[in-house]
Amino acid sequence: MSDITIEHLVAGYPNHRVLLDATLHVPSGSLTCVLGPSGCGKTTLLRVIAGFEPAEAGSIRLADRVVEDGRHRLAAERRNVGYVAQEGALFPHLTIADNIGFALSGRSRDAREARRVRVDELLELVDMTELAQRMPHQLSGGQQQRVAVARALARRPEVVLLDEPFASLDASLRARLRDDIRAVLRAAGVTSILVTHDRAEALSMSDQVAVMRDGRIVQAGSPLELYTCPVDDEVAAFVSDANLVPATVTNGIVTTAIGSAAAHPAASIVNGAAQAIIRPEQIRLVGGYGADPGDGRDQPNAAAIVTRVEYFGHDARVQLAVGHGDTALPVVARVPGSVPIAEGATVRIAIEAPIWVLAANA
Repeated sequence: MSDITIEHLVAGYPNHRVLLDATLHVPSGSLTCVLGPSGCGKTTLLRVIAGFEPAEAGSIRLADRVVEDGRHRLAAERRNVGYVAQEGALFPHLTIADNIGFALSGRSRDAREARRVRVDELLELVDMTELAQRMPHQLSGGQQQRVAVARALARRPEVVLLDEPFASLDASLRARLRDDIRAVLRAAGVTSILVTHDRAEALSMSDQVAVMRDGRIVQAGSPLELYTCPVDDEVAAFVSDANLVPATVTNGIVTTAIGSAAAHPAASIVNGAAQAIIRPEQIRLVGGYGADPGDGRDQPNAAAIVTRVEYFGHDARVQLAVGHGDTALPVVARVPGSVPIAEGATVRIAIEAPIWVLAANA
């Protein structure tokens, strides 16, 4: 296994730089999801790590080997990196077993036997043993992606790179396949980077999430860290739904137009103007029509009007307006799906601590 260290990486195309001072460390044996919108540089980052594209400046180190430093670069075939493209890119004329074993060379009897053993290991790892002699067009999209991952693992790479491998799949299949792929990568013990624009995907399957914006990694950390302690309001809103509310912090208490609650203990702002990051599930609807009647511990603050309810079964996304007219503050809450909230109802809000706060101009 190898860790990956990327420092101040600059890369792109003539007259257009895509990566601008990108820096990231991926611990050995872990899975890091690089999360960002289309065009932010995610795929270019993978291609430079793999050796498919050159860097203009900066460096990439795989374990103790510098493979790129802007002046010298190790050829892609010598980096021992596996790559999984968006569509899998299986060879249509080869069976599943032959696709997996394609990169395993050697014509001697021992080489052929080693190849057979390794292919059988990988077929079992991705649960495709019974389909070994099928052709790619006979498989579903999810099965093809599992084969693509097995092929990328065939030569026992130090690193596997996955470029939005679930992008073309439907939502239910994506959820199942990402669990399968995570399990395969963990079983192989390989260091992995997966790029995606799907925030649920990044948060649910990674050891580390790196948020990319305009060619830079703006924050990297555990899914919990990015969700609870975003570095700025753009990261907060990109990682998941967030209510961004002007606030004042006084001795650890965050006061906003929708109520007050204790600040997160890791927040750097002790007193003064701030911006509160309040997640929808931190807002409880208390004591109003169809809302939780409360248990005596809640401290309801502002009154709000329910303007829209989006029902998802397990929960509901409730849009609220705090105040009246043009000055009303829009707020989003998440409540259990069993709570019968009606549009037009008046409710009161209770905010659950702790509240993450940023500097007012963040």
